[in-house]
Amino acid sequence: MHLELVSLIVHDYDEAVDFFTRALGFELVEDSPAVTTVGGRPKRWVVVRAPGARTGLLLARADGSRQQAAVGDQHGGRVGFFLRVEDFEERSRHLLAAGVRFLGEPRHEPYGTVAVFLDVAGNRWDLLGPARPPEPAEPSEPAAAG
Repeated sequence: MHLELVSLIVHDYDEAVDFFTRALGFELVEDSPAVTTVGGRPKRWVVVRAPGARTGLLLARADGSRQQAAVGDQHGGRVGFFLRVEDFEERSRHLLAAGVRFLGEPRHEPYGTVAVFLDVAGNRWDLLGPARPPEPAEPSEPAAAG
């Protein structure tokens, strides 16, 4: 068993595909016409995912006022997505060069280096790098013989 897809509501399919493939380096797995929305508007089945991942993001264009209101706030202002990378410095430089907006400086936590960034819709993501190796302990003084 595994989690296949997570829906991400976006304003525009093409803008979202560009962000996830160009800025984040995700793969476009599928982009095909789908049935129409409840309101009769055309929609697409658009899936992207990180290279080598099994779980993908289904990019769903907002349909109606309720979904429009959720774009960029799908997690109530909290970080809702966590992107783990091997080379934090290289990936953060790439994201900055692609115009991705970070909400602060990277910080070092026990679980790794982390910085919050916004996706194309305004949702918050953590960019997570490897944890720093523990600092070597200072040698202790030998106990005095008594």
